[in-house]
Amino acid sequence: MALNVKPTRSELINLKKRIKLSERGYKLLKMKRDGLILEFFKVLAEAKDLRNDLAVKYARAQEMIAIAETVEGSIGVKAAAFSASESPQIDLKSKNIMGVVVPKIEARSVKKTLTDRGYGVLGTSSAIDEAAAAFEDLVETIILSAELETTMKRLLDEIEGTKRRVNALEFKVIPELIEARNFIKMRLDEMEREELFRMKRMKGKSEK
Repeated sequence: MALNVKPTRSELINLKKRIKLSERGYKLLKMKRDGLILEFFKVLAEAKDLRNDLAVKYARAQEMIAIAETVEGSIGVKAAAFSASESPQIDLKSKNIMGVVVPKIEARSVKKTLTDRGYGVLGTSSAIDEAAAAFEDLVETIILSAELETTMKRLLDEIEGTKRRVNALEFKVIPELIEARNFIKMRLDEMEREELFRMKRMKGKSEK
């Protein structure tokens, strides 16, 4: 890069400004990267706990549905499932984490009362109620898990992009600007010495 710049004082001033700006940008990007990494590990810890919770709730739901099918029969369980009057409603919103837009999922009508489930309390056993409650709990956890997993992916993508920009500034942009600045300073010093030498020679000749 140094060979492609003009060794002028205006170019030197311009390069000094660019170096200062690049160094400021580098510090800000490093702070952003470090902040994003902290946020990522917070979400990761939540996601790990939720994955364990999800496994427990999935096993519980499978156990409850097996008991319900034993008591009511598979046809009775399916009839109860199809009688649900309202399906869960999902509202997909967003929130901002250090400039990264991540999803905020709000669910409605996931957990229901006995009357909302639609199959009625008469003619069904408590096994149906317990299976329904277990699956509603499982669905809520799945929705929250989807939010956290998507958040982690978006944070990770932003971290990788920020790391690339930090590395580009640290190992390419700033060193090349400094090299160009040093080259211009060296050339200007040389030109100044040459001019000084020329003037001394001229002065020496005029005094003879």
